[in-house]
Order: sequence, then C-alpha cells, then structure tokens
Amino acid sequence: MNDSRYTYEEMEIARFTDLPNLAEAFGYEVQARGRWHFLKDAQHIVIKNRTRYFDNYKQEWGDAITFLEDYADMSFREAMDFLLNYNGYARDAPAQKPEIRLPKKEEKQPVPFALPEPNEDNRRVFSYLRKRGIAYQVIENMVNAGLLYEDKQYHNCVFVGRDAAGEAVFAHKRGTHDKDGVGFKGDVEGSNKDIAFRLSCDPKKTSVHVFEAPIDMASYMTLHRELTSNAVALCCLHDGALETYLKENPQIKTIVFCLDADQWGRKYVAEAIPRYKARGYTVYNPIPPQGKDWNEYLCLKKQKSRERGDAR
Repeated sequence: MNDSRYTYEEMEIARFTDLPNLAEAFGYEVQARGRWHFLKDAQHIVIKNRTRYFDNYKQEWGDAITFLEDYADMSFREAMDFLLNYNGYARDAPAQKPEIRLPKKEEKQPVPFALPEPNEDNRRVFSYLRKRGIAYQVIENMVNAGLLYEDKQYHNCVFVGRDAAGEAVFAHKRGTHDKDGVGFKGDVEGSNKDIAFRLSCDPKKTSVHVFEAPIDMASYMTLHRELTSNAVALCCLHDGALETYLKENPQIKTIVFCLDADQWGRKYVAEAIPRYKARGYTVYNPIPPQGKDWNEYLCLKKQKSRERGDAR
C-alpha cells in the first residue's frame, strides 16, 4: 500500500528498516545464519538479507511495514510514522513503541505432523531440480524411495524424512519458483528435526555423509554416483539428526561433513570435528572446489562443461 502523504524516499526508509534490529528492540532473540535470521520464539518468521521476511504460516513475503501491520495491529500510517521515527526521520511527535504479538510456538496448540497433499505428478519438481543441475536418476531414485514428491497446493519440492521403521516423520519444503533469486524453504510443522532428511543405512558400510540441505545432498550424489545410502541432511546446523543416525547405526565409524563453505558451515565443522574425534570417529571435511556449497559447485561445473562444448 502507498500513501500520498509519504514521499518515495520515506517509503524506502521504512521498507528497508533493519528487521533483526527491529525485532531485538522488542525483546526477541534473533538467531543469525548467513543472510538468514530467525526469531527464536517465532521460527515461522524467516528474515532474508535483513530487510524482508517470509511468514511460513501465511506463505507470504513482507517488509518492516507489513511486519508492524500484521504483528502490532498498526495501520499503514501508524507503521510508517513509527518506522520513520525509529530510523531518525520523525515528522511530528515521536511514535510510541507498539507491542508486537508474534504467534509463538508455545501459544499454539501442537499440530500433529502430516505430509502435504501430493500433486498428481512431479513435473515441476523434476523441472526445478534439473535446472539446479541434479541428475535425473538421482531425482527419480528419491521419488521411487518415497523421499521426494511435489505438493498439490504450492507445487513445492517435499523432501520426506523417514524414521528407522520407514514412517514419515519429517518433511522439508523447497519452492520451485525462485522469485528475485529468493526461494521459499521451510519444514512442515510438527517435523521431527532429530530425524530430518536422510537416506537408508547400508549395514555393510561404516561411514555417513552429512549435508546441510537435501539439495546439497542430491548435488553431491550427482557428482559422486557411488553415494546411494548412508547420508543425512541436517536441514539446519543441529546435531540431532546425525546423533540419531549414529545411535541407530553403531557400525558407523567415519563421518564425512559435506557442509557449506560459508562462515556458518565452517564454524560448525570447526566445532564438530574435535567433538566427534574425541568420541573415536574418523572425520573428513571435503570442501567444494568452487562456490559456497555443493549445488553451486555442481552448477559451475556444468556451466564450464557447456562452455567447452562437451556437456553430457
């Protein structure tokens, strides 16, 4: 919404308010991971590049203006006046600090985990993942194993995490439309993060590969076709899923951390390697030769192959 009362410059000042700082000003604990920020007590709110957020409940993007409209019950003008004052551009009397009421997890009734309704086909999933460089066979194998499908409502990729009994207890959604380079990502409510996304374990193998996200895993599998089992995608930088996998498969003696080569991935690995070595595990940490993660490296490698004219 626009209002002729405000200039273009004022609108931009309000829209580009630093959302992590704004949330902290209202007492919320903000957790950072690269260009993403999460509110500890409202993890359905995901902040991108500090000035935009995605509401997983509403499936909508917003900025500081809509943030105050939705969570402080402010009108557009009230939100504008407050944000201008907050940024040091107050017109009139200083705006009063509103009370923001985010729907916190503990205030909601627990929602049982349920997989999103599947689409009649997986056409968009195949198309999207192929554009990301993932091999057709890797995608097909995941689909056939019941680990991947396309949801009916939003046509997201749904990566399904199954427990030792084969029951679906986790699902990670990845949008198939990356608007302005930003794609929706989020876990289905009620997902068991101590399972996350994983491949079955071959009892004859004594190693496990660990990734941050399912697409990273699929990218690595495209580059290393021998990897068809013994892999976990944490879907965050949290040990829970790995710990569960190790407990369920005590024959594993080697951990291969294939995490992102960004600041947060490196920090996690630097802390995890000595911790797991102290427990007797052999630990490796292969790093993508180029790019910040395995998918970026895969895409760069395919691009170079096309440029050489020897794309397969």
